[in-house]
Amino acid sequence: MKENSKKFETAAVFFLVFLLWFAAVAVDAYAAENKTVELGKKVYEQRCVICHGPKGDGKGLVGIVHRYQKRGAVQTIFPRDFTTGVFRFRTTATGCLPTNDDLLRVVTGGIPRAYMPSHEDVPLDERKAVAEYIKTFSKRWKEEEACKPFIVKAPRFVGTAESAEKGKKLYKEMKCWECHGEHGKGDGPKSDRIKDDWGDPILAFDFTTGALKLGFAPENVYTAYTTGLDGSGMPSYEDSMNEEERWHLVSYTLILMGRTKK
Repeated sequence: MKENSKKFETAAVFFLVFLLWFAAVAVDAYAAENKTVELGKKVYEQRCVICHGPKGDGKGLVGIVHRYQKRGAVQTIFPRDFTTGVFRFRTTATGCLPTNDDLLRVVTGGIPRAYMPSHEDVPLDERKAVAEYIKTFSKRWKEEEACKPFIVKAPRFVGTAESAEKGKKLYKEMKCWECHGEHGKGDGPKSDRIKDDWGDPILAFDFTTGALKLGFAPENVYTAYTTGLDGSGMPSYEDSMNEEERWHLVSYTLILMGRTKK
């Protein structure tokens, strides 16, 4: 009886030690996370608040980043509203949150054609911290987990004449021309009727002007077709086109962008 009692006491001690160790680890992790978020807030207030606002709702002092007229329509670019948890540039499926790497990529490289500057000059730990702070603006980050990112590697046939010809047919079949126009100039019959999730009018992208907002790389184009640009009128083609077809569409898009020979 005494032996069983000693075993129980020993087990209880080990369990108590485990609980104390686990609590200490949790406290350290919480403190480290808070420290990172505090650093991110400091960087955000120095670099980002002027456009995205103190509440992360895109209502900073610079409420409208840029406005210009094209084909009779006025294009207005607003700073991103982080409170919705909706991000266009991701490597995850449509409707999913971006990964930490996705956020860091945009913070680092910026989005030149959307007037989002690069922050390569900011130390890496500060860029990571501001990405973490951005996540505090929307409850989605607490309620959901980021989906697994796509692994993107362009196959050898991308950019070939045969692939581009197949892509051209898909461009017509998928009715890309209705928004982007017959020749990719963004002048399709529906181009002036597109609105984003906030009800603001946006123009279909003009491929002939060059790079997408994240660059010329075929992988970037493929990612846009696969994930869609959440919050905009650009849908995901993950379910409606297989992987090979999406790459063929990339080949044709590169021609429209002037990156390969016809």
